[in-house]
Amino acid sequence: MVVTSMQHSDRFKDIQHLSQQQVKAALDQAIIQIDSNIDYFNETFPTPATKHNIYEKMPNTEWTTGFWTGILWLAYEYTHDEKYQKLALRQVDSFLKRIVAKDHVDHHDLGFLYTPSCVSAYKLLGSQQAYAASILAAEQLASRFQEKGGFIQAWGGAGAEDNYRLIIDALLNIPLLYWAGNEQHNKTYLEMADRHYKAAKETVIREDGSTYHTYYFDKLTGKPEKGVTRQGYSDDSSWARGQAWAIYGVPLHYRYRHSEDDIALFEKVTNYFIDKLPDDYVPYWDLIFSEQDKQPRDSSAGAIAVCGIAEMMKYLPESNANKQTYTNVMHALLSELITNYAADDKVPGETLLKHGVYSWHSGKGVDEGNLWGDYFYMEALMRFYKDWQLYW
Repeated sequence: MVVTSMQHSDRFKDIQHLSQQQVKAALDQAIIQIDSNIDYFNETFPTPATKHNIYEKMPNTEWTTGFWTGILWLAYEYTHDEKYQKLALRQVDSFLKRIVAKDHVDHHDLGFLYTPSCVSAYKLLGSQQAYAASILAAEQLASRFQEKGGFIQAWGGAGAEDNYRLIIDALLNIPLLYWAGNEQHNKTYLEMADRHYKAAKETVIREDGSTYHTYYFDKLTGKPEKGVTRQGYSDDSSWARGQAWAIYGVPLHYRYRHSEDDIALFEKVTNYFIDKLPDDYVPYWDLIFSEQDKQPRDSSAGAIAVCGIAEMMKYLPESNANKQTYTNVMHALLSELITNYAADDKVPGETLLKHGVYSWHSGKGVDEGNLWGDYFYMEALMRFYKDWQLYW
């Protein structure tokens, strides 16, 4: 595999690393907002993105609700305060009821829903309700697997010709299958995850390290047909959040499968991302843009990328020529998020991380907070704060 070298690595030579004190201060600030939001949401859940930086309330039906529960588990790990545990466990019960009823789960986002909410609860507390919910979620995710093409179908009715495709986001959903496969010695789940990863690697990641959002397959033959976008600026651009999913998804695959090819693939997608970062390191919502385009940033893509880089740093050998640059990049990016993107108004219902983009084409959540941005921001802080044992 040919890895494109970074063109602008020199700009990261003299990055000052975050101190433990700075990370703790950022976590303390986030906890104040989380406490305010607990009172605000009570037994409801946040909407996927804010309006004027405030979340509206909704039932547990969206693909994003697991991130709120995941934030509560991260708050519990940081503070050891049982109030977070008690509310999170009540939400685990909600997730169990949801998957038993198959309520709004006919899509591929089962990993986003059940890993931060329920796999986490099982790993932290041994919750049997959380375990049952997570296993049922993995079963539902496996039901989306398409034999022709060897991938997990993202949206639409299973096998629907007009939706016979995968999307790059699923790189964060297949760890649920790896976890469940290992827990239950289910080789079928492991093979499904392996085949999906292979299909994604060969389609949505381009030769230069940039990424497609989604890739269609021929329903009859399983042959890959075309890469397009639903979230990015254009079919041939690189949607920033999709690129970040690749930056995190590849190390998660390496964690489970220890494939040496993942090292080069990580460098490929990460180098492309780094070379497209603006002066303050936080990406525009699509990597095609530069300063003169005056487009919104996507802070959530930055937070996801920090988590992915931090995960891969566990596995890169010290001899790797890019390791120090990657370390400096994640410090620079997280420092900018803390300083200029984290909300500090402490308004009930407010986001933790401002200036994200949900869907530019639909106008939803543009230059707003979003729930995954808040979660991955908290996860990034916890990774920097201690030897955090990840939920994924």
